[in-house]
Amino acid sequence: MQHQTVSFAARSVRRMGRVNGRGLWTLYMKEVRRFLNVFTQTILAPMVTTLLFLAIFTLALGGGGRQVGGVDFAVFLAPGLIMMSMVQNSFANTSSSLVIAKVQGNIVDILMPPLSASELTLGIAGGGVTRGLLVGLAVGLGMWLFVPMQIHAPLFVLYHAVMASLMLALLGMIGGIWSEKFDHIAAVTNFVITPFSFLSGTFYSIERLPPVWQTVAHFNPFFYMIDGFRYGFIGHADGSLVAGLIVMALFNLFLWTVTHRMFATGYRLKP
Repeated sequence: MQHQTVSFAARSVRRMGRVNGRGLWTLYMKEVRRFLNVFTQTILAPMVTTLLFLAIFTLALGGGGRQVGGVDFAVFLAPGLIMMSMVQNSFANTSSSLVIAKVQGNIVDILMPPLSASELTLGIAGGGVTRGLLVGLAVGLGMWLFVPMQIHAPLFVLYHAVMASLMLALLGMIGGIWSEKFDHIAAVTNFVITPFSFLSGTFYSIERLPPVWQTVAHFNPFFYMIDGFRYGFIGHADGSLVAGLIVMALFNLFLWTVTHRMFATGYRLKP
C-alpha cells in the first residue's frame, strides 16, 4: 500500500500550455482514421465516380476534339472535376462526423476533453482537408492515365487545393452543427453545395455565358477556387487571379470565425 501511494505521488500532472497539442493531434488522427478505415468508400469510390464523369463528358457527349481556353476539352475539364471531388469529400467528412456524433449521442466525447474552440475547429477541419487532398491526389493520378495534364503553376494548384478543401470542411462543420438529423445535412448538400459546385464553371467556361450571368458567376466563391485551380494546370483563367486569392482567404476567415463561435457558445451542441 505504501509503495502504491509513493508511485502515485511520484507521478507528475501533465500541464498543458496555451495549445493542447496532444489533444489536437488525437482529434485530428481520429478524423483521419475514421475515413481511412473505409478508404474504398471515401477515396476509391470518388475516384471512380469522377472518372465516369470524365468519360461521359468527353466521349458520350461529344467532348472529344473540342477546345476551351486554347486547350483540349478533356484537359480543361479535368481540373474542375478534381476540384469538385475534393470539395464534396471535404464537406462530407466534417458534416458526417458531427451529424453522426449528434445522432448517436456521443458528441460529448468531443466536447468533454480539454480542447478549446480553436482546437476543435482545427482538428475536425484538418481531417476534412486531409480527405479532400487525398481524394484530389487519387483522382488526379487516375485522370493522368487518360488526360495529358501538365502543371503550369504549382503554387496556385496547392493554394487553391488547400483553401478550397478548408472552405468546404468549414461549411461541412457549420452544416453538421446546425443539422439535427441526416435529412438536414442532405438538404444542405442538395440545395447549397451541389448547385454552387455545378454553377461555378466546373464543366464549362463562364466566357460562354451571357454578360449578366458572367457577373452572377463572379459572386460565387466556388468559381474562384475552380478558376484558380484550373489556371494552375492550363495557364488560363476566366476571372481575376488576385481577386480569387483574396476571396478565398477572406471567405475562409469568415467561415472559421462562424465555426469557432458555434463551438465556443455550444450552439446546437450542448443541451
